[in-house]
Amino acid sequence: MRTKMRYRVACTIAGSDSGGGAGIQADLKTFSALGVFGTSVITAITAQNTLGVTGIEAVTPDILSKQLSAVFDDLQPDAVKIGMIHNVEAARVVYRFLASFPVVLDPVMIAESGAKLIEDETIEYIKTKLFRCVSIITPNIPEAETLTGMKITDRATLVANARMLIEQGAPAVLLKGGHLAGDEKHDCLLIRNHEPVILSHPTVATDNTHGTGCTLSSAIAAYLALGEELTTAVKKATDYLQQALQAGANIKIGHGNGPVNHFFNPQPLKIFEP
Repeated sequence: MRTKMRYRVACTIAGSDSGGGAGIQADLKTFSALGVFGTSVITAITAQNTLGVTGIEAVTPDILSKQLSAVFDDLQPDAVKIGMIHNVEAARVVYRFLASFPVVLDPVMIAESGAKLIEDETIEYIKTKLFRCVSIITPNIPEAETLTGMKITDRATLVANARMLIEQGAPAVLLKGGHLAGDEKHDCLLIRNHEPVILSHPTVATDNTHGTGCTLSSAIAAYLALGEELTTAVKKATDYLQQALQAGANIKIGHGNGPVNHFFNPQPLKIFEP
């Protein structure tokens, strides 16, 4: 009898970006580019392009729950990425579905344009509930400062802030240092009961940074779905984003901050025994 094979599956739980550079759209592109079958659960619809966000409408808790059931019951993801959760009702629904698979939480709060994407009540729920049932969180500097109240100005405060997020309940943190000036960008990976690891890459001179956080977190989820352990998944994901930034640096699409080039080296869907 012929053995049945399967794709590795990742699911993104996030908002839709009509401009295609961030959110669900960036996540699915990243999954596909890395050889993982992508599924999606939409938490909110945004009117958005390279210039900014002009509207947000959350889906109802009922349809959110039905999407989660449809994906999890049938396709059984190997890893999950959580992005924008606009309100606390959505956060409560998502919390009920989290199980033993790896989960990457990107606490999306502020768009590249500066627009606020999350309600205040939701932030506290994410800290007190979701932090404790995910594998890693991946805030950028403004998001980390919102979560901890601590300003980040250099590598020392980057590490200190990551430690505070661990104290708040996160099992692991990739604190992205892209907002700090310099010829190199430094991210801090901190896993509970481990020493911090600084991941450095040369700064890419480009305005095409829309969706970088979404892309990085979904790349981590993709590598986790492929069976990589957490530290390796994070390192491979940061390398992927660096190359995607470089490949899209000189492309002009839209009139604002364009996207990275997700498909600079697309991989075929990886096939495994069940």
